[in-house]
Amino acid sequence: MVQVDVFWSYGLGASFALAAAHQLKQRAERAASVLGDPYLAGATLYCATIFAPSGIWLLWAYPNWETMQVGSHTMPAWLVALFAITNTTQGILGYLVTRRLIITGRIRWAALQVAAGYFGMFFILVHGWDGTGYRRFFSTDKTDYRNWAARSTLSHAQHWATSGVALTLLAMGVVLIPAMFALMNRYHRAGLRAAHLRGPHPLTALTLTLGTICVGVLGLAIASSLFIHLFTSLTGNEVLGWGLGATSSALLLWLVVIRPGAAASAVVRLLKLPADEAPTPSPTHTPVAA
Repeated sequence: MVQVDVFWSYGLGASFALAAAHQLKQRAERAASVLGDPYLAGATLYCATIFAPSGIWLLWAYPNWETMQVGSHTMPAWLVALFAITNTTQGILGYLVTRRLIITGRIRWAALQVAAGYFGMFFILVHGWDGTGYRRFFSTDKTDYRNWAARSTLSHAQHWATSGVALTLLAMGVVLIPAMFALMNRYHRAGLRAAHLRGPHPLTALTLTLGTICVGVLGLAIASSLFIHLFTSLTGNEVLGWGLGATSSALLLWLVVIRPGAAASAVVRLLKLPADEAPTPSPTHTPVAA
């Protein structure tokens, strides 16, 4: 989806950089240029030749669904071109931000770039900008979305699961997901060998990654949406509901994911990624006695 892919592509780029964390640390010590970074090349190639085309395919075939029931085939050509471009450039941005955090020793914050990308993706899918994200997702077109109240959510989900949209996504997933994890696993295993570490089995690493993203991050996005709905209902004010909901979500994210020792730190440790480095203390100057 157009609104979702902005966050997803950022998370993808961040994921490729995190998978190559050991190599990036070693290259940084040799002052390697970003222009000669083969892992950036791999991430860019994936986003440009696999991820971006899948988005354009969906936009052409199912414009209502791909734009979350906002656009149609009448959308301007420049918007389509911009969407295609950002599916690659956002991936590059996610990679470069995460790379910078890795080479400066802030591995936990590098891992949080992946979480941030996927959290944004799931929050848009679940809540959207008006609280109806999941309705827009499970509606095959604008007609389905307008007639949402005529059927139950379960009925909509069942109808969507057998639609052309869902079947196309499934077919794309057969290519997108294995290619993504194969490349990330290659980076991760090579990094472990270079660092002389025995990391988790590839299947264990895959299970941990999928569980963290599809259960942990998705669960937090759902909780954030519920907070906003709850406070909006209690206060009767949408702006106040968003404010209180966002504050509660931020606190939950800090406690569960962000703070040192929480989920992000655990993922870094379990995947045997480089450890966080303490910041170098500033030199102190002892005053000279007169």
